[in-house]
Amino acid sequence: MKKIFTLLLIAGMASFVACGPSAKEKAEAAKQDSIRIADSIAKETAKADSIAQIEKARQDSVAKADSIANAEKTSCNKD
Repeated sequence: MKKIFTLLLIAGMASFVACGPSAKEKAEAAKQDSIRIADSIAKETAKADSIAQIEKARQDSVAKADSIANAEKTSCNKD
């Protein structure tokens, strides 16, 4: 009985070791993590670029409005 129990214990331990991820699975998981991180960085960069473009457009709009207002003041002062 003791030998059977020992044999079953060893078989159980071997099955736990066999159930773990293989080196190929670990490499694939690392690759997927790298892809996910790269996508996240790309999205953040695109978001920052979009925000910068919007801010530049806003500043251009404000500058244009200021120049129009100055032009109107100048033309009103000449009359």
